[in-house]
Parts: sequence; structure tokens; C-alpha cells
Amino acid sequence: MSNPTAAMLVIGDEILSGRTRDANMYHLAGRLAQIGVDLREVRIVADDQQQIIAALNALRGAYDSVFTSGGIGPTHDDITADCVAAAFGVGIDVRADARKILATNYPEGEAALNPARLRMARIPDGATLIDNPVSKAPGFNLGNVYVMAGVPAVFTAMVESVLPTLVGGAPLLSEAVRIDRGESDVAGALGGIAGQYPDVAIGSYPFQRDGRYGTNIVLRSVDRDQLDAATNAVRALI
Repeated sequence: MSNPTAAMLVIGDEILSGRTRDANMYHLAGRLAQIGVDLREVRIVADDQQQIIAALNALRGAYDSVFTSGGIGPTHDDITADCVAAAFGVGIDVRADARKILATNYPEGEAALNPARLRMARIPDGATLIDNPVSKAPGFNLGNVYVMAGVPAVFTAMVESVLPTLVGGAPLLSEAVRIDRGESDVAGALGGIAGQYPDVAIGSYPFQRDGRYGTNIVLRSVDRDQLDAATNAVRALI
């Protein structure tokens, strides 16, 4: 049986403009691999309602789970929650349980919840809250979509809250082999190894160091025996 599949939707003009470097995809991919969920696609979209809705609907129909990052803060351009509600055709409003949780982040409690902060307590109807131990403002899960913050520390904490609720498969195992030969020198042999071990994904990543060319070979599989056999075949190329 194949592993469950997932996609990620990264939302934010700051990512596309190059002002912010996304770290969340790297973290999510690694954690999903550990529990046997295959991250198959990542999309990045601007803070644009129609783009977000279209991407959400495409991804949630194609994969078992979709994880979003960004756009659930207190400012006018934080529109992810509204877009998720629109994609699912449900209402959205400030929810009492989210408001209560959010208030615990401020010494003044409920009195600190101005209109901007209350935007972070707006939850689509029918959604389940995702715990945020860092800044309290919750994410949420609706259907197969998990909506989380873009700030890496908060995103990481939310991922840890979500993982126990997911049904995984066989963890993805990996090995790496460095070969001090150019990629073109080993390409033919690598193709033969890949054909011999179809259950092992083999990636080739060339590098140049001190004027010499080399190739890092990364092998991935859920089958330990097949992975070990393929890795030994690659090591024989050294």
C-alpha cells in the first residue's frame, strides 16, 4: 500500500518578492517523511484571494492532506482564513474558543483584543483549532486542509500539534554517497542502478570544490533492504 500524500501551499507576497526566504517547506517535508506521508507538491501564491482559493481547491482535491503556511496574522493582507472559508463554502467569524485562547497571550487578557488582534480569532465554521504554544493565536483544520502561521517558530510548533492526528505510512529512509567524479562520468551507471532498484528514488546533485567536480548521490526508499542494496551499488562507483 502506498503512503498517504500531501501538498503544501505557501502564501505571501514577501516570499515571491524575495524579501523572505521560506524555511517551512524544508521542515514540513522532513517531518512528514518521518511519519510516512509523501509530500508531492508545493505551490507558492501571492496574497490574492482568487489565487489562494484556486490553489486550495486544486490541491485538496488531489492529495490526502494540504498544509498552508502564512496569511493568518492581524493585518489587512492576512486573508488565508477567509479564503479557506470561501473554498469550502462556509461562514467565518470570531469564535469564542479561539478568542479565549488568544487572550491568554496578553497580560491584559480580553481587554487587549483590539480589532486587529481579533482577526486572528476568526475561524471558518466547522473547523478544528490547531494549538499554537508559541504565540497562542491558533491555526485550524477544515476537511483535509491544515492552516498554519508563516513565522517559522510558530509553524514548527503547529506542525508538532498536527502530526499526532495524521495517519502515516512507512517512513521514508535515505542514504547519501559522495563520489569525486563528475556527474556525466557516473550518469550511465546510475541509470542502470535506478533500473535495477525501481523502489529506490535516486537523485544526483553535482558540485564543484577546489576546481574539482563531484557528485552527491541521495537515495530514498521505504524499503530498507532495497535501499541498502542500491546504496552499496552506488558506493561501488567510488
